[in-house]
Amino acid sequence: MNPLLFFLAFFGVFILLNFYISRRLISHLDVSPRIKFYFRLFLFVNLLGIIGYVLGRYVIDVPNWLYFLLSLPIGVLFLLFCTTLIYDISRVLLARIPLSKTRRNFFKKSLDISSLVAATSVSSTAILEARFVELETVNIKLQKLKQNYKVVQLSDVHIGGLIDASFIKDIVTKVNSLMPDLVVLTGDILDMDVRKIQAPLRELTHLKSKYGTYFIVGNHEYFHDIEVIIQEIKNLGIRVLENENVYIGEKGEGFNLAGVYDMFGYRAGHHFPEINRALTNTQDDSPTVLLAHQPKYIEEVTSGVDLMLSGHTHDGQLYPFKFLVGLQQPYISGLHQHNQELQIYVSKGTGFWGPPMRLGASSEVTEINLLPA
Repeated sequence: MNPLLFFLAFFGVFILLNFYISRRLISHLDVSPRIKFYFRLFLFVNLLGIIGYVLGRYVIDVPNWLYFLLSLPIGVLFLLFCTTLIYDISRVLLARIPLSKTRRNFFKKSLDISSLVAATSVSSTAILEARFVELETVNIKLQKLKQNYKVVQLSDVHIGGLIDASFIKDIVTKVNSLMPDLVVLTGDILDMDVRKIQAPLRELTHLKSKYGTYFIVGNHEYFHDIEVIIQEIKNLGIRVLENENVYIGEKGEGFNLAGVYDMFGYRAGHHFPEINRALTNTQDDSPTVLLAHQPKYIEEVTSGVDLMLSGHTHDGQLYPFKFLVGLQQPYISGLHQHNQELQIYVSKGTGFWGPPMRLGASSEVTEINLLPA
């Protein structure tokens, strides 16, 4: 798609959301015209903030404090839209319930106040929730595995903007405290020109594990010159799995670790995921763990894989989005038994994309204990 047409469609959607909120929420509030004006002014300023966010991310450099403020409007607008939708339905239902005028006015004012309080409190909660990264521990039994292995998974960090060197340093400290056998980075690790994020990238060199750190690309790596990114990651001493596999552990005692390019390669026209190539020469007497960024890639895995580790979904990041993500991806988060042979674990992501907000979908560092079945 032409970039200009994309951005016109992008902003067109936000303009429509603003219009809906203005007509279906603000217009029906039992407040003075002056207060309604200020609410609409807030919507307009919020829309300018969205434009400023796009400019600050892709066109001009802005201070980090300003970038934080500009990052919020997209999330605020979406949560306001969800609040308006609930308010709109509730208001219509209330109008059809047989009540006295006094009671109807009471319930209407209660609905107005509760909707505004809910929108404010939910937005604040989402901002606070994005600041914390939880440790998620999961035990997974694998056939043919001879001994225990501790794998730490990081996914969807989205280095750039608010995900800075300080954030990565804290994550690295958390990972190293787990003393893992292996660290895997399952895509969307960065989300900006690599020349602008050298400091946070260098923090990844401090990751410590017995068998090293392995990386696969996600869809966002395709947006910022994938070849340059792959080389930069290799320069950090991190092994990039490009439709290939390695053996982890002592021969016959460990497992095959395979990795593929992301499915976005089909759209980009290069760096396609090739499962058969990735599984070439794997040891049959050991289980195979596949790194694939998008959960839906599991539909292309027919045999030869015992466990797939993915990310991409952010678990919806802002809770209502979870239902939309579920329309595109077969699994949203957590551990699932896909078929008799294959399990999949989907990380909720370690960072965030867009607004620094998470709601009902906390960030995670994942401690995966691989155990003999």
